[in-house]
Amino acid sequence: MPVINEIFVYPIKSCAGISLRRATLLETGLEYDRHWMVTDPAGGMFTQRAHPRMALIRTALDSDALVIDAPGMPTLRTPLRAEALADAKPMRATVWRETVDALDTGEQTARWFSEFLGTPARLARFSPTARRTVDEKWTAPLVTQTRFADGFPLLIVGQASLDDLNARLSTKGAQGIPANRFRPNLVIGGLDAYEEDHVGDMQIRVPGRDVQLRLVKLCTRCPMPTIDQATGAPDPEWPHEPLDTMSAYRASDQFDGALTFGKNAVVVAGEGAALEVGLDVEAEIGF
Repeated sequence: MPVINEIFVYPIKSCAGISLRRATLLETGLEYDRHWMVTDPAGGMFTQRAHPRMALIRTALDSDALVIDAPGMPTLRTPLRAEALADAKPMRATVWRETVDALDTGEQTARWFSEFLGTPARLARFSPTARRTVDEKWTAPLVTQTRFADGFPLLIVGQASLDDLNARLSTKGAQGIPANRFRPNLVIGGLDAYEEDHVGDMQIRVPGRDVQLRLVKLCTRCPMPTIDQATGAPDPEWPHEPLDTMSAYRASDQFDGALTFGKNAVVVAGEGAALEVGLDVEAEIGF
């Protein structure tokens, strides 16, 4: 039977993730996942696509603060709960073509991110009163929301798919890559390689709760998987991997030849449930 192998949250969009044994599921995804975003002074998003050093910015969840660290930088803390930023300056933050209300976390965080990234930057916190609706083209009739994720509350990757990709990389002599290159929230074991491509709904066996996720869209991949999350740069020997290998078998006709890996998901039922590594999963194939 399929099972949850790994759980990840990425508190600051495009910065390093946190591996967890347990996470609370919300309508918007996992608790604290992409609730913060680094922006330029006008509120435009920063990502590893243009700022690969963001991979080196690491976070931890303290009892009342998001703790932020990076090489050569002092530890930074910002309130974990948006309500603690009641006096913060409001701002507008843009994810792709969508602009939402956010809270500016202040001058100290702005100086910290500006110094580390070498360009003027600010840290935005998604406003607790804002709503960012997921594209109903993929979710209808369900209407749901997300935070600063690219477009969906959750990203799911199958362990067997990653294993298959790594076997292909090994055949070429390239190093295998960890799941964090693809930034999933849930890594599911027990599926066949790429079987998640065809899964419609997933039921997660949380005791006493009905938890249902709906896998709605294949995840098209930008160049970010080429960035080693431990170094903040591509492997100098294999700078275009794993995309070069994926181009031979993961180009999608549905998305005009874009490479896909993993599947985006939304929450149908189970808000407030605690997901844990080791929980059983029922996957329904939905062609």
